Amino acid sequence: MRLLLLRHGQTPSNVAGLLDTGAPGPRLTPLGEQQAAAVPAALEGRRIDALAVSSLVRTSLTAGPLAADRALRPSVLDGLREIEAGSLEMSADLADHHTYLETVFAWSRGDRSRRMPGGPDGHAFLARFDDAVAALVPAGGEADGHDVVLAVSHGAAIRSWAGARVRGLDVEELAHTPLANTGLIEVEGDPASGWRLVDWQREPVGGERLDAVVAHDPTGEPVDD
Repeated sequence: MRLLLLRHGQTPSNVAGLLDTGAPGPRLTPLGEQQAAAVPAALEGRRIDALAVSSLVRTSLTAGPLAADRALRPSVLDGLREIEAGSLEMSADLADHHTYLETVFAWSRGDRSRRMPGGPDGHAFLARFDDAVAALVPAGGEADGHDVVLAVSHGAAIRSWAGARVRGLDVEELAHTPLANTGLIEVEGDPASGWRLVDWQREPVGGERLDAVVAHDPTGEPVDD
């Protein structure tokens, strides 16, 4: 079973460096729309049996061009949403960004009891993301007969979950490497036997020309030492 975890396209909050994790969330920037529009061609020839998105609008907008191209209707799974920033919500402060990222990667390293200030701990986040993945890929490795599912999710959520659950990913490398908008982590397996890394594309799937250098993109940026 293949699971492709695609980060959503760029939003105004990414550009402004805001920890914007609330619902329904921002729409895409013009660059974000270009990133989303490039996904179908980038994945041309790749089998995709089903699409899923989070409950935040930027994921549905990112999935839209691919959904139209493949005549697929995305499932909306709230568990795929971004990790809630709690009391750090809408902060542009670099110290708050560091606290946020250090917290989500502490969960990947096994410190699941650590709590986001005013927000969830690692047990709560991983449980709801695991539940969303299980809805796509139930025990036995099949999701309503689908073998390849693409899920559009969020930078910190993808990296934290993958760091905790995917064999072959080095958590330290993952924490210190940015994941661009429409970057992709591809894994294989199922919830019962676990997941292994197939591929990790840090840049936009449509090519580096669609990458944006911004001052601080909170949930996709590396952890600074």
